[in-house]
Amino acid sequence: MGWFSSAKPLTRKLTIEPPAPRPGRHGIAIMACVKNEAPYIAEWVHFHRAVGIRHFYIYDDGSSDGTQALLSELLPAEALTIIPWITRMADEASGTLLNGQTIAFAHAILNFGGNYSRMAFIDVDEFLLPKQGDTVEQALEGASGFPNVSLPWHMFGTSGHKVKPDGPLLLNYTMRGADPLTREANVSNFKCIVDPCEVVEVSVHQFQTRPHGDRTVNDAGQQFTRSGRKSPAFYSNSFLQLNHYYSKSLAELEAKVARGWSYDAERSKYERKVFGIVEAIETGAVEDRAMVDFIARRGIALG
Repeated sequence: MGWFSSAKPLTRKLTIEPPAPRPGRHGIAIMACVKNEAPYIAEWVHFHRAVGIRHFYIYDDGSSDGTQALLSELLPAEALTIIPWITRMADEASGTLLNGQTIAFAHAILNFGGNYSRMAFIDVDEFLLPKQGDTVEQALEGASGFPNVSLPWHMFGTSGHKVKPDGPLLLNYTMRGADPLTREANVSNFKCIVDPCEVVEVSVHQFQTRPHGDRTVNDAGQQFTRSGRKSPAFYSNSFLQLNHYYSKSLAELEAKVARGWSYDAERSKYERKVFGIVEAIETGAVEDRAMVDFIARRGIALG
């Protein structure tokens, strides 16, 4: 088995001292970890610029496909920070793998968070779709005043595409899993938008913030504990929806499996997991054209 064996434990959470707010802090920044995302990252940037994201913090894990150069062409210097971020590390004493994404989240908060009212921690196959208003900030008005917002994945599969279709990702994929809070393993999860100046604990899918501890809100501003957000009562997508375009076409899905994942040295295990997720998404999938309708209403150019 490889050095990044899934048999080793993986650190999940970090505690931090929140940064102090800086004078004039405002707006929303996105932080994302990337590697070789050139085929789709332009669409991701165009869309999130259109919905009011002020700055993009990109932690790059050794991209070799021109991702960094493309980002520099797409965004002005004042809206883009690229940080080299190759993190293959383990604690020498315990053998615990250090989660590079969690460390990157903490680094972004501590070094840049004081400039922003909120920071969103998502991947480049995830899109923040306003359901009320035209921007992410407007969509979050119902959750204003609370520092920790959890958004459930709305998981999109292949939408019947065997190969990559022509045209924008967001217009071609309209079939998603019917239940964003399904109990299926690995299919249901959350990403978060937080006030960085209140974060005291960091992980990939959940945060703790002052003075509320493990409490979080949905997009409508309703409070739950972190465990409580898994209940059906937490679900809301009336104001802001997180779309996760998990598989794209079948051919792209197969290529994804062939590349593998750092923490699963056994390809067969990773393949079973990925195809199991897609099967769960596509069993009883429903049509969701909210993104298509939003882009048409706003006249957003995706490339």
